[in-house]
Amino acid sequence: MTVTSAGVLLYRTDDAGVLQLWLVHMGGPFWARKDEAAWSIPKGEYAEVEDPYAAALREFEEEIGAPPPAVEYELLGEFRQPSRKLITVYAAEVSEDVTFVESNTFELEWPPRSGKFQQFPEVDDARWFPASVAETKLVKGQRPLIRALRERLAP
Repeated sequence: MTVTSAGVLLYRTDDAGVLQLWLVHMGGPFWARKDEAAWSIPKGEYAEVEDPYAAALREFEEEIGAPPPAVEYELLGEFRQPSRKLITVYAAEVSEDVTFVESNTFELEWPPRSGKFQQFPEVDDARWFPASVAETKLVKGQRPLIRALRERLAP
């Protein structure tokens, strides 16, 4: 059975005409000291019976701590990850600023095999990056999102 996930890719163009993307830095001890290939779009898994668009909006709010911007979202596509997970991505252009508030948390045994369980945020940072920078910040499996967005925006 394929694991499915849905997420939101927000974008804007700055005053110089540079395409920018809103990315989140994954939380928890594995990602704590990583920057390159350690960012993602806000996303999360959903059940087969759930609408992927509704899941994408829900996951945005859970990971950012604020509702997604009230703008028009378009299906960007489905992207197969190296893990075989399938991500359905919805893109939207925003003009308002987006602010990271606080992420939901998950429990993890840390340090491994210690018997101690700790809470960690799913996301520990979120911000805008120029698309050229996002190409190295995003985990490798999500980098095709940038190409798909550029193709969608091309005149």
